[in-house]
Amino acid sequence: MREQANILIVDDTPENLRLLSNMLAASGYKVRAVTSGARALTAIAASPPDLVLLDIMMPEINGYQVCQRLKDDEKSRDIPIIFLSALDETEDKLHAFSVGGVDYVTKPFQLPEIIARVEAHIGLRKLQKQLEAANIELMERLGAVNRLNTELQARNEELDAFAHTVAHDLRNPLNIILGYGELLANRVPLDEVGTQAVEGMQRSATKMVSIINALLLLAGVRKQPMPKLNPVDMDNVVTDVLMRLTSTIERSSAEIVRPESWPVVWSYAPWLEEVWVNFIDNALKYGGQPPRVELGATPLPDGRVRFWVKDNGPGIPLEQQSHLFVPFQRLGTSRVEGHGLGLSIVHRIMERLGGETEVESQINQGSIFSFTLPSYEEAPSPSQSAYWGLEEA
Repeated sequence: MREQANILIVDDTPENLRLLSNMLAASGYKVRAVTSGARALTAIAASPPDLVLLDIMMPEINGYQVCQRLKDDEKSRDIPIIFLSALDETEDKLHAFSVGGVDYVTKPFQLPEIIARVEAHIGLRKLQKQLEAANIELMERLGAVNRLNTELQARNEELDAFAHTVAHDLRNPLNIILGYGELLANRVPLDEVGTQAVEGMQRSATKMVSIINALLLLAGVRKQPMPKLNPVDMDNVVTDVLMRLTSTIERSSAEIVRPESWPVVWSYAPWLEEVWVNFIDNALKYGGQPPRVELGATPLPDGRVRFWVKDNGPGIPLEQQSHLFVPFQRLGTSRVEGHGLGLSIVHRIMERLGGETEVESQINQGSIFSFTLPSYEEAPSPSQSAYWGLEEA
């Protein structure tokens, strides 16, 4: 059954009013009828209809004036108006559309035509209302999402500030502990149990210092202003990284395979060094025995370069791979050692640099950790420099 739409008929000819009222009522519409423009405005103000059938030639206020007043009022401007008139000149029809009419029917009219046009515009009005309601709901949801994003950003900033403060406050006492541990190991005679205890204390304190430094770096990357980007010679960066990891490489008897040359990329070398440190350090700690770590770069068809670190470790289960770059993420009952804070630093750095991170891994076939950056040839043009935080030379 058709939903009873409310239609207002405005015509100063009673016969037309009766004819249209009976026809529309028989078709399932609720109908009101008035004989003048003034009464039409009063009726619409009291109870807005879903559609108006409006005669043009009426005394005092004609149909054009009624339509114009309705369109000037925010409460009634969206009501569709179909003009009914004996005027059939093009200028009359254009005038009707210019003041806001949605359709124009010339008298004498055909009843089936009136019904068809009314049904069409009632349907359009219904769809318009549904769209408006959907837009309102969408705006409300977007507002809620924006509020949540704002709250999340504030909490992230608070967490960064807290991590930075706690890490800063813990670093000095830990350095003192390391100093006393070194003093005990080198200056105080100890039996085997005492020596093992001091060595364990030093290892734990060193690990805590590493975690604290990682926390400070993680917080700093988010808060630091976007640095100036430059062409980066990756060979120099990797060389510096391998020097930082010399003791770990020697202790694990690792084999490092690196290419003879590297492509130049557009980036920020100090942050890239931290990315390589985390990738290579993980490969050394959790690769095979002994570790074999292969480094490389692959130019991509879109002009970017994919840098990667391949290890010979046991691999990472597929269900855990999507969590690797999430800070403080626990995988299973405990966080996978080495695949948490460091990789979240990598991910955050790549976000700031406009790059991407990725992992490929299969059980018993090792893992490949990679990051992707624009090549030097694909560097931003001068007009893009402001976006990337670059300065003109």
